[in-house]
Amino acid sequence: MIEYKSISKKFNARTVNEMSLLDDFSLHIAKGDFVSIIGSNGSGKTTLLNLLAGSLLPDSGHILIDGKDVTFQKEFIRARRIGRVFQDTLKGCAGDLTLAQNLSLAENKGTKYNLASAIPRGALERYKNIVSSIGLGLEDKMNVRMRLLSGGQRQAVSLLMATMTPIDILILDEHTAALDPKTADIVMRITDDVVRKGNFTTMMVTHNLRYALEYGNRLLMMHEGRIVFDKSGDQKTVLKIDDVLSLFNSISIECGN
Repeated sequence: MIEYKSISKKFNARTVNEMSLLDDFSLHIAKGDFVSIIGSNGSGKTTLLNLLAGSLLPDSGHILIDGKDVTFQKEFIRARRIGRVFQDTLKGCAGDLTLAQNLSLAENKGTKYNLASAIPRGALERYKNIVSSIGLGLEDKMNVRMRLLSGGQRQAVSLLMATMTPIDILILDEHTAALDPKTADIVMRITDDVVRKGNFTTMMVTHNLRYALEYGNRLLMMHEGRIVFDKSGDQKTVLKIDDVLSLFNSISIECGN
């Protein structure tokens, strides 16, 4: 489904601050996989997501989706197949537009509005039914501006918006990091439900080891642009937080942290 083939990526090239983050990096992700990615800051986690989404281009190598080379495909074209939820709870929505207007924008991604109504006739009831499924009482907040909703509510809506049009891949970039623990748990349960129902191939970057173990069928740990730990299926199921934390700490000690 997703292939990173011999990817290399440098930052600040040809300067004294040049850093080679990925060097001849390869990874295959099967269709329908829910992959949790953990690792220290600067290990390359978010870079993988940006390369897949097209917001970042590799210096060399290729990125394939379903066998098709999309390495230099424009980001807006990839967005037809890829949904994304960011850490910033305002980044996945238009804060000054209402909940209903945001849902309408998401539902019509890639189409032309022309002079049609922002919210088509009959759409409001459909949107109420969509948000009622996540159980946050948002069906009564259709006319509330998104920036006035709580961070957890915005992230839940962003998940729905990212998957309202037919997509194959869902990218989650630390999407619970800005939320309090209780709200983060709620958003993760909604995430799991959305992924299961849509059968999306999902890549989730997280610093929460419990979420990394509890959700998804594959766990990757990255360090300095390399995969140092890769467990899936039954091997992932039997993992304990202490096992992963021990490896994480040993790597940190080796690096002098």
